[in-house]
Amino acid sequence: MDKGAGRRNAGPDLSPLRSVLFTPADRPERFAKAGASGADGAVLDLEDGVGLSAKGAARNAILAVLTDQPEAPEGFVWAVRLNRITTEAGLQDLLALRNAAQKPAVVLLPKTESIAEIEIALEHLSGRDMHPAIVPMIESGLGLDAASLIAAHPAVAALAFGGADLAAELGAELAWEPMLYARSRIVQAAVAGGAAAWDMPCLDIHDASQLARETAAAKALGYACKLAIHPGQISVINSTFSPSPEQLVRAQAVIAAFERAQGGACVIDGKMVDLPVVAAARRMLQRAVRREKDTV
Repeated sequence: MDKGAGRRNAGPDLSPLRSVLFTPADRPERFAKAGASGADGAVLDLEDGVGLSAKGAARNAILAVLTDQPEAPEGFVWAVRLNRITTEAGLQDLLALRNAAQKPAVVLLPKTESIAEIEIALEHLSGRDMHPAIVPMIESGLGLDAASLIAAHPAVAALAFGGADLAAELGAELAWEPMLYARSRIVQAAVAGGAAAWDMPCLDIHDASQLARETAAAKALGYACKLAIHPGQISVINSTFSPSPEQLVRAQAVIAAFERAQGGACVIDGKMVDLPVVAAARRMLQRAVRREKDTV
């Protein structure tokens, strides 16, 4: 499905994002801190981070911040995570945001299991000329089964792995090996649908070594971004998902050598360079360029 075939212009390009920080929407005093955290974006959370008694206050805080966003670096992305739209709280979220003077540019949909949920959200949250960039969270067996269809929807800009809820539903341990198939499936579906893949947060905010291992492993699987639940996690995530100067130089060399070979296979430093290697080098350079433009 063509991502440019939507009924309206889409929200921001999410492909340069490396880190996105969850911030409870009922804690507006933290919004400015999220913008200054070093993250590439923040999710103002109406779902798990907010108790039932605070949902109303959280919605009011969202409405206020959408019209008067805190100071943040150029290119910083503000997103909103709704409650699941099949629940009463989710319906109240949609109704509150439907009538907002300024609607969210990026929306996370938890526990997404069908494209019908995306269409319902778009019906309420789209403006006259623009619809939000949608990030479905895959957190159930049904969602995982439908991941390819979900990722192919024109409004979907990224697909997020919701490992904690999925592990609970499956009765699986929330560890790397038991969840490896599901993590890999999200990447495959996202790539097939032309969307970015976002990994779940590392839930241990005190173990930097676990965060580093988990982030590096997610990057090796093909993830482009990792969600975070604490500002202290951002530097490790950003560092892991940012190509080093040496990697950028090598990517440029790979492309130059391939062009000199006029599209034929060639060898650099004893390693074969063919079309898949060149495509990976071009993706790295494109993401670096987009990231640089967004932070200038």
